[in-house]
Amino acid sequence: MNNQTLEKMKRMKLHGMARAFRTSIESGKGENLSPDEFASLLIESEWDERNDRRLQRSVTTARFRYKASVEQLSFDTERNLDKNQVMRLADCEFIKKKENVLIIGSTGIGKSYLASALGHHACAQGYKVLYQHSTKLFAKLKLAKADGTYLKEIAKIERTDLLILDDFGIQPLDNTSRTALMEIMEDRHGKASTLITSQVPVNNWYEIIGEETIADAILDRIIHDSHRLEMKGESLRKKRNLESIKSTI
Repeated sequence: MNNQTLEKMKRMKLHGMARAFRTSIESGKGENLSPDEFASLLIESEWDERNDRRLQRSVTTARFRYKASVEQLSFDTERNLDKNQVMRLADCEFIKKKENVLIIGSTGIGKSYLASALGHHACAQGYKVLYQHSTKLFAKLKLAKADGTYLKEIAKIERTDLLILDDFGIQPLDNTSRTALMEIMEDRHGKASTLITSQVPVNNWYEIIGEETIADAILDRIIHDSHRLEMKGESLRKKRNLESIKSTI
């Protein structure tokens, strides 16, 4: 009878429940539980199993640059990274409020890792996240315009609760990229959150975007109701490379 029950659970794709049922039989743990306790054990196991699968799908779809977590961040004073501010952002209240986050700092300082960590926390809380390198995204959208899939790509971005644009401002935007950014921010303004990392100070983004009127419109949508983190200190990437070289000498 137990084997038949297990088989039925598997056919109904109740894999977490089946695993807990099998374990309880093999260990004899189920004999010490009341019927309601045993039912609760099976349901909790199935819940956890499905939640883990959902999280894995969300993380895979997001395509993060790093497998990161807030717990692994360094909050050394020299980095100018406020732990309280980061932990508040990790609660994802800013996503509920449809607010943006701007992470500014020099290359190699850990902006992308922090963005990935916040993105992972958002996935864990059930939000749809998409991580994109800015230059690659605009290049992809140009190709999409050529092959007729542009609206599909824009719609995909619009459906995300949190869009992460990494390394914004590496190169000035041309007219096509500027128009795409305007459409993205217009679609998301007041409806969803955007997190942007950049080596370039926000005051210089006008030059990066170009076309003063369009730049004003874009930045008004980005900066309004945004949380800003300005990271400082030595490049962590450079520091790790130096330590690696020293260890081989």
